[in-house]
Amino acid sequence: MANSNLTNAKKAKNDEFYTQYRDIEKEIEAYLEYDENAFRDKTVYCNCDDPYESNFFSYFVLNFSKLGLKRLITTSYKPSPIANTQLGLFGDDKTIKPMKGRPKITANKFIINEVGDVNNDGEFNLKDIALQLKENKHNEWEPLNGDGDFRSDECVELLKQSDIVVTNPPFSLFREYIKQLFEYNKKFVIIGNMNAITYKEVFPKIKENKMWLGVTNFNTGMYFQVPDDFIYADTYKFEKEQDGKKVNRVPGVCWFTNIDHGRRHQPLPLMNMADNIKFSKKIKANENSYQKYDNYDAIEVPYTIAIPSDYKGVMGVPISFLDKYSPEQFDIVGMAQRSCHDELPDTKKYSDYVQMKSNGSIEGSNGRKIDEAPIVKGRIEGKTYYADDNGHEVTSLYMRIFIKHKGK
Repeated sequence: MANSNLTNAKKAKNDEFYTQYRDIEKEIEAYLEYDENAFRDKTVYCNCDDPYESNFFSYFVLNFSKLGLKRLITTSYKPSPIANTQLGLFGDDKTIKPMKGRPKITANKFIINEVGDVNNDGEFNLKDIALQLKENKHNEWEPLNGDGDFRSDECVELLKQSDIVVTNPPFSLFREYIKQLFEYNKKFVIIGNMNAITYKEVFPKIKENKMWLGVTNFNTGMYFQVPDDFIYADTYKFEKEQDGKKVNRVPGVCWFTNIDHGRRHQPLPLMNMADNIKFSKKIKANENSYQKYDNYDAIEVPYTIAIPSDYKGVMGVPISFLDKYSPEQFDIVGMAQRSCHDELPDTKKYSDYVQMKSNGSIEGSNGRKIDEAPIVKGRIEGKTYYADDNGHEVTSLYMRIFIKHKGK
């Protein structure tokens, strides 16, 4: 449903999606609960955020003193047709005249070194920042020379000056983006699609405990602010407004970070295998539960909550497990993806198998396409499966992460 919204939005050229202030605040506050000095004396860089449009800029500039920031840097990339207008940095105060020579619709750079109640109205808000920028007092505001691509030389130079990167980068460039963050040894809190977990540039870092998921549970999806003329798909059934703003729910979106937080150290409450089999309706209904894979020395655990507390071997779990993962409770052994399971090698190939339709007719694809996927013996009703000349039948499951209990 949400995917239809995204597709329709792109076709209609109204695909401007903005991370909500409330979601940024909720995520960052959780790091402060764990370590109140997590951002103190740090330079935060939001390198995919037009200051006029971005709630990232609004959050960090309005909480500049609370967080104890040293500096805030914000850059944008080829702003949209509504750039410099969406969130109204200059507010509704008609006495504040737009700065002559205000940056046109191009990539901008804002550097905030100091904040305060400039207009002496008794409160600090975006109007004060606007005045500081207008008068160029201790802060910088100017167009970038280039298009603001995070890979450009001028943006890389700004990256080098930063300590923590916080933003919603382009999902299509997520591999390059995360690679750059590690290349320059940066701390980060960024938004991405949950499927990025399976990327070869990402999963090894998760396995090595060099990055992990953020605090916000991604199973509920995130709501992004959309333009007033945004057109929903006919099948859309979720909320369309929050805090008086038009929103669209995007499923499978999560935060990736390498800054510690409390949730990742909370152990997952579990039952033993016998009790799961006895009491869990889901386990009873899923005939593959706890079955050993056809090509890995591990068992299938289809639901994170059904991880047996007493099993000492390797288990295959959905990638959504990472939302509950505690490094004190589990070791990550690998993932059923090529080059991601050296510690648990696959034991069988399927080049002599042929893909079959659920009705038993031959579909024709060679079984090599499922090599290294998590495979169980037999058919699953309604799914395509694979068979060899001897009548052996197997079915490929969704991506699985291989884990085992710590110390077992």
